[in-house]
Amino acid sequence: MLQHKPLIGVPADRRPLGGHYFHCVGEKYLLAITECADCVPVVIPSLGSGDRLDALVAQLDGILLPGSPSNVEPHHYGQPSEPNTLHDPLRDATTLPLIPKIVAAGLPLLAICRGFQEMNVAYGGSLWSKLHEVSGLNDHREDETQELDVQYGPSHPVALASGGILHGLAGSDSINVNSLHWQGVRDLAPGLQIEARAPDGVVEAFSVRNAPTFAVGVQWHPEWKAKTNPFSVKLFDAFGKAAYAHAARR
Repeated sequence: MLQHKPLIGVPADRRPLGGHYFHCVGEKYLLAITECADCVPVVIPSLGSGDRLDALVAQLDGILLPGSPSNVEPHHYGQPSEPNTLHDPLRDATTLPLIPKIVAAGLPLLAICRGFQEMNVAYGGSLWSKLHEVSGLNDHREDETQELDVQYGPSHPVALASGGILHGLAGSDSINVNSLHWQGVRDLAPGLQIEARAPDGVVEAFSVRNAPTFAVGVQWHPEWKAKTNPFSVKLFDAFGKAAYAHAARR
């Protein structure tokens, strides 16, 4: 029996507050880890890559890549940056090299929104900077004039890939999800397989093909009031069980 609950690393955003830089993680992600995965969150400062990332991988039992107001810098996938776009280069420098290390080491990985986009870029994929400006695609942004419960409320269904991890968790062919993003998958990275698509065909979830353990990214926000959403509970529970299995091996 484990003496301690598994430790889940959560990379932070690096943000200026009052003239100083702080490393921040939204509370909703931490609560989902504690309440639905039954694990202990550990905030990882975004200070860039280095030997400390190897040390982290050796000590943790899983990684959750959270969403953020910032976008992955487009130069990482050969595109120019859009004007007035918020970036976080030190988070990119921390997470992009960390992602393949995580999967190779057999740590469970759950990536959400920006984390989902980081995961695609880390494996060699590319992104649309503004889905709402791409012909044939829907507007996936939230209405920021509405209260948070409306912004994070169900927005559209996603079709779940038959035989996929999420299809197995849901026990159905589709689920309803929220939608609060500008960016989206343009070219899916080699080594990733589609788990869900939006009605317009945009990739909404994927997993790492042949990963040794749970390695899933979702574009929506399952962490929002996760305890009240049956599918979110199943998703975080599956992530948590994989973390417990890793902790037992470690």
